[in-house]
Amino acid sequence: MGKSFGVITKTLVLLVLIAQIVKTEDKVGKKEQKPKKDLRDYTDADLERLYDQWEENDDEPLPEDELPEYMRPPKEGPPINFDNVGNMNPDDIMKMTKKGKTVMMFINLSGSPQRHESEELTSLWQGALRNNHIQAERYVIEDTRAIFLFHDGAQAWDAKTFLLEQDGIAEIQLEGQAFPGKGTKAKAKSKVEL
Repeated sequence: MGKSFGVITKTLVLLVLIAQIVKTEDKVGKKEQKPKKDLRDYTDADLERLYDQWEENDDEPLPEDELPEYMRPPKEGPPINFDNVGNMNPDDIMKMTKKGKTVMMFINLSGSPQRHESEELTSLWQGALRNNHIQAERYVIEDTRAIFLFHDGAQAWDAKTFLLEQDGIAEIQLEGQAFPGKGTKAKAKSKVEL
């Protein structure tokens, strides 16, 4: 009876362990399964999560043009010929180094225009730049301040030359450099005349 009692005990312990393991696996399987929703009840967040799950399970990486801009590898600009750098002015050097890169230009307007006046002025300048094949996005951030965003940084220096000739510009800031505009000169002349 001693041997059969040991075998029976071991068998019972083994059955209890197997039952416990099966029960635990069922709980884990149930946690992973979420109740199914009707497709019409999906919110934007649900669709975004579904899209992310598809992307995680997708073995093929997205083509570069379908990636969000922040995930794209940096664009390599054209090679710079350093032999001619000594003969070039700083604006031409900056044009070469910023070709194909995104650049922001900050503009301070002269005087104290109201918001709608700032919108009109910057819209006119944006249209004039576009007519000259310079693509820029325009954002008025304050009554006297605006941002021009250039996706091809080389165009920013051509735009700077044009904008500095405009009467409504007090100052342009481009790549950490400040350039006084015509509006600043007009203020200085009126102070001198007094």
